[in-house]
Amino acid sequence: MSGADRGGAKRFLVDNGLTLCFLALTLAALVGQAVSGLALYNDDQVAQGARTVSMADYLTSSSFAVDVAENWQSEYLQFFLYIFVTVWLIQRGSPESKEPGKQGTESDEEQHVGGHAGPGAPRWARVGGLRGGLYARSLGLVMGVVFLLSWLTQSVAGWAAYNSEQLAEREDTVGWLQYLGAPEFWNRTLQNWQSEFLAVASMAVLSIYLRQRGSPESKPVGSPHRATGVEG
Repeated sequence: MSGADRGGAKRFLVDNGLTLCFLALTLAALVGQAVSGLALYNDDQVAQGARTVSMADYLTSSSFAVDVAENWQSEYLQFFLYIFVTVWLIQRGSPESKEPGKQGTESDEEQHVGGHAGPGAPRWARVGGLRGGLYARSLGLVMGVVFLLSWLTQSVAGWAAYNSEQLAEREDTVGWLQYLGAPEFWNRTLQNWQSEFLAVASMAVLSIYLRQRGSPESKPVGSPHRATGVEG
């Protein structure tokens, strides 16, 4: 590899370090979940007098799919709601909030769209109409779509896992719509949602009074507690 190639690879790693770090952590967590989940699943199988399964079988099972999907949908719901809610609601003193009085979608001049777009602006930021409107809300919309797809995956995988348990216990299976109204589905769903909502509320409030030097998620260390929308 030439010096230019090595320099380009290093620059790529530096410029994308945050994303690459969390993708690596995600992969590591998935591997850990697969290993521990397989062990737990096989323990249950042995306790029930059933045969154990291989890693490949477990990774393609509804049990593994529902555990992954229910976590993903709650995370994307958190971001989807936070993106849209922070357009209109504020938290005085939080760097996660806009300043008081700036609620709403703001003017074209403030958002640098249409005739106010600069030379480096994305192409769709320069146009109006449907394309411009979609691009102006694309982040929240994509988060919402991923949430819905994850939620749908969770519901289907959970339904399959639930019916497998019903069959193992010689109980009647249920339809998908019946499962959506079952306590088991909503218990799994809501226990994830409440933790995500609490985490967002905690971050919004704690960042008023606490600091993390050098982090863009925190105000500068010496900023007043009432300073709002100020990031380090």
